[in-house]
Amino acid sequence: MISEQIGLDLLRTYVAVCRQGSLSRVAEQTGRTQSALSMQMRRLESLLERHLFQRTGRGVVPTPEGEIFLGYATRMLALGDEAWARLRAAEVSGTVRIGLAEEIANTALPAALGRLHRAFPDIQLDVVVEHSTSLGRMWDENEMDIMIAPTASASVDAMVTWNVELQWASAADYVPDETQPLALVVFAAPCQWRRRAMEALTAIGREYRVTFSSQSVMGMQAAIENSLGIGLLPPELVRSGTMRTLTTTDGVPDPLVVQYGLYALDRRPRVVDATIDVLLEATSPCGARS
Repeated sequence: MISEQIGLDLLRTYVAVCRQGSLSRVAEQTGRTQSALSMQMRRLESLLERHLFQRTGRGVVPTPEGEIFLGYATRMLALGDEAWARLRAAEVSGTVRIGLAEEIANTALPAALGRLHRAFPDIQLDVVVEHSTSLGRMWDENEMDIMIAPTASASVDAMVTWNVELQWASAADYVPDETQPLALVVFAAPCQWRRRAMEALTAIGREYRVTFSSQSVMGMQAAIENSLGIGLLPPELVRSGTMRTLTTTDGVPDPLVVQYGLYALDRRPRVVDATIDVLLEATSPCGARS
């Protein structure tokens, strides 16, 4: 039986560390000290009597037992959120217009929107998935109630921000030829990830050529998996077994960091606030606001 001392805050912190792969990053984003988070994770391991993390050169990753517990922790948090939301469901109804940046719409957000729909069946969702440039224009034209997009694409301040680390990914058996320009898989222009990738390669003097340009994350993943080139992806989209993460020893720049934000109208109905609460759980580490 799971100890009664394992509360939702401890579970939420554990899930955040697993997602970020770094205690220091979660500490920075949540305003806590790294030592405090380390103590929490050691306490969790003590309560479960299991080792949950193993260290790597880039941070921490769950052990096999940690992966098992991560699945249960994620489900417990989701059930807690749904239970809380269900008690308010009768009070909340209406339409919410949501804009999502295409490059992050395939991560934790679909599951969050599914939980929102189950918890608040009377909320009607109108979701648009677009490139960040288009989203910024739509936001300025008041076509959305909520937007999740890179902060560089918005002309207003975000309710909450968080950093997404982009790693250089390739097929598992891909070996770059240093005598040839680097084959590059990117999003179609205009795209901040595309621009940042090109700037980073130029900064280290690495020649490149675009071999594949896609409108979707799935298209990029397929191109990378089939050795058409390398590309930038967040860690959760680097598929284990068919892809690998490159490092500077492979002749690529350091991972890049892009800041994203959740935007909402200053004057908004209760239905929008209910939607924001669910989306924050899916995007911001430990549900922290900044």
